[in-house]
Amino acid sequence: MTEHVSGDTCIYLETSGGYRVVRDSEDCSHVEYDVYHVDRKACVDLALLVREKLLEDLPGKSVGEALVLDVRDIAVPRYYPDDSSREHMYGGEIAVFYKSS
Repeated sequence: MTEHVSGDTCIYLETSGGYRVVRDSEDCSHVEYDVYHVDRKACVDLALLVREKLLEDLPGKSVGEALVLDVRDIAVPRYYPDDSSREHMYGGEIAVFYKSS
């Protein structure tokens, strides 16, 4: 978050873990997403849109040498206001199942 400017709408994606599902053929990565906005309603709406796009649009896509097989919710967006910037923040987490080619 070193480049985040208070008051700017911002979306962060960060890996939070993962595991090998099937030896040498399928992996799972956990990805957290955090949405910052000065307006709480706009913040939750954007977080839900990010969640929808990840869950609905990512499966079947090729990203580099990986094919995304499936995406599942780990945690739906929850409210985590930022104490230092006083901005609204909603964060959630998904699991991305993919196969390397």
